[in-house]
Amino acid sequence: MKYKLKYKRYSENAILIEWPSKIDENILQDLLFYKKIIENECIKEIVEIITAYNSILIYYGSTIENVYETVSVLKSLYSNSFESKEIKSRLWKIPVCYSPTLAPDLELFSKAKSLTVDEVISLHTVAIYKVYFLGFLPGFCYLGGLDDRLCLPRKSTPSLEVKKGSVAIGGNQTGIYPLDSPGGWHVIGKCPLNFFDSNLNIPCHVMPNDSVQFMSITEKEYNDISAAVLNTGYFPEPMYL
Repeated sequence: MKYKLKYKRYSENAILIEWPSKIDENILQDLLFYKKIIENECIKEIVEIITAYNSILIYYGSTIENVYETVSVLKSLYSNSFESKEIKSRLWKIPVCYSPTLAPDLELFSKAKSLTVDEVISLHTVAIYKVYFLGFLPGFCYLGGLDDRLCLPRKSTPSLEVKKGSVAIGGNQTGIYPLDSPGGWHVIGKCPLNFFDSNLNIPCHVMPNDSVQFMSITEKEYNDISAAVLNTGYFPEPMYL
């Protein structure tokens, strides 16, 4: 389906395109399909295209002299394109250790939700999450699909340092901190993988439209995988959907 999009000048060399303001897989598919069309048709003029839940931000290589003409071209690309097709995606099975020694907020989180620790782990690992976009930190995946029973507002007082690999919940979202960072989400586990590596040609393995499912592992498995990551740069292979 086609959406009624909003186009606005974002800066002297950028245009913002917005879809309806909600988290929706159909919008994601339409957004990524439109992004590909823009890249194919206007790649010589564009420096970067940044996607979010329901928007595309297009940075051009020079000042936009005639914003109406530029927007008109973009509108024409969208209106004349075929109906967007579902883009193939990958499923990543991501190991997470939910041991209390690596999950400082898990016990308090479970009590706040009136769930046992095992119930929290079960709900968190059974879901398959959709990657909508990367942001906040390099390699930080914004995931959709958190079970309503696990939704909990962010901490009233953020932590000054959340460790790299921390798996956390904030509001109706869950994610993995790819770097040490301040943060206000509840840390319920830890992942041994490296989600951002500037030495790689493509520094992030997991990309928008991919899917993620968490797998519970023991502390020993966590340590073994951590060693493999350190020694060989290990990252699991995805399943293709």
